[in-house]
Amino acid sequence: MRSPLQKHLLTLGSLLLGLVLTLVIGSVVAPASSTTPAPADAVRSRITEIEQTWQNQYNTHFNTSLAGTPLTADAINSTLARLNRQTGKKLALIYAFPQPDALELVLVIPGQPAVQKRLTDVPRTTLIPVINGFLNRVASPVRTRLYLEPARQLYQWIIAPLEADLQAQAIDTLVFCVGENLRSLPFAALHDGQQFLIEKYSVGLIPAFSLTNPNYNRLRQLRVLAMGASEFQGLEDLPAVPLELSAITQDRQGRVFLNRQFTLENLRRQLTSQAFGIVHLATHAEFNPGEPDKSYIQLWQGDRLDLDQLRRLDWRDLPVELLVLSACQTALGDREAELGFAGLSFQSGVKSSLASLWRVSDTGTLALMREFYGQLANPEVTTKAEALRRTQIAMLKGQIYIENDQLHNSNGAMSLPDELSQSGRLTFVQPYFWSAFTLVGSPW
Repeated sequence: MRSPLQKHLLTLGSLLLGLVLTLVIGSVVAPASSTTPAPADAVRSRITEIEQTWQNQYNTHFNTSLAGTPLTADAINSTLARLNRQTGKKLALIYAFPQPDALELVLVIPGQPAVQKRLTDVPRTTLIPVINGFLNRVASPVRTRLYLEPARQLYQWIIAPLEADLQAQAIDTLVFCVGENLRSLPFAALHDGQQFLIEKYSVGLIPAFSLTNPNYNRLRQLRVLAMGASEFQGLEDLPAVPLELSAITQDRQGRVFLNRQFTLENLRRQLTSQAFGIVHLATHAEFNPGEPDKSYIQLWQGDRLDLDQLRRLDWRDLPVELLVLSACQTALGDREAELGFAGLSFQSGVKSSLASLWRVSDTGTLALMREFYGQLANPEVTTKAEALRRTQIAMLKGQIYIENDQLHNSNGAMSLPDELSQSGRLTFVQPYFWSAFTLVGSPW
């Protein structure tokens, strides 16, 4: 718990940061310029170049060569068209490539020519301070609305130049494939002045389309392997974990392993003993600067599973559709940490991952996960991104809350143990609680 003095200093720091960032944004808030549209062949070639560039970055960071030849623009377009038919959704792929002299945007919509925008008023030196200011504000538990100003500016730079095309094709799902400095951006919390982005679109993040599983399967009936720890040595305890694991497996076939049973040996044993479609790990996890072995998932009694070890579990031979890490923290803005986070599904070999960019409160995580698994089972929901979108909207609209020691959501009320009791009514409307959670890899 923070002391009143600490809370006061945090609030004062946020206000001072807001003043500085207001001065920065005030000088660049005008709409960015865009050059004349490039010929269609040039845009298709550019997509292949971007795919190759980012594929090389991930292969280098993870010291692997698992990826094959980058997909062409036409192949990506046809794959999105197939996924639209299978999911009943309208997907669009957005490349956002920060460069020293401009922000480059490329939009791929099935059945349409790709669109390229080069925003010469948004060089990297202009973009980065606004990104950092947004991250500092939105990832803070201090209850202010100071995040809105940079959230609006980033929306104007990344989304607004493409919005007419998105609306013309009734797009409802945005798949972001982005470069350095944008890979740890909580896109769901960008704001158009009236609404958050997540209120308009489902959102997912991929490392590169060539590094993303293009196949589609429903998740409603998949068995869950739920493992985690509530007690730690040298780290903050997570008292809501037992309830979290129980809640997500309540209406599904699944197995729960807690604390002493949360070991690497048992994880290997369970993965090979049964066909689990979802693996849920409720524990501390860190995406840190440096090599992949510096980032890890915390196991029982101080043991760690680093990203190199994660790959060696041979997930690619298993039917795991979704890996969930429910208590992550990422070194926001660090290149290597961003590559580790955005490349989590590629590195592990699972189709999709759900993880948080910063560590949300224990009860906030419990609230989101209980609703998310309920939405996955909803027959109206056809993609993981849609399940996450519905969950995040329910949180920001105050439909998920704690009152009288009960957690209320669309599944009804659930009693909380004494260690999670709250005085008064607690809501999770602030983007600090819901925008940290990001779907990485296939959003379908």
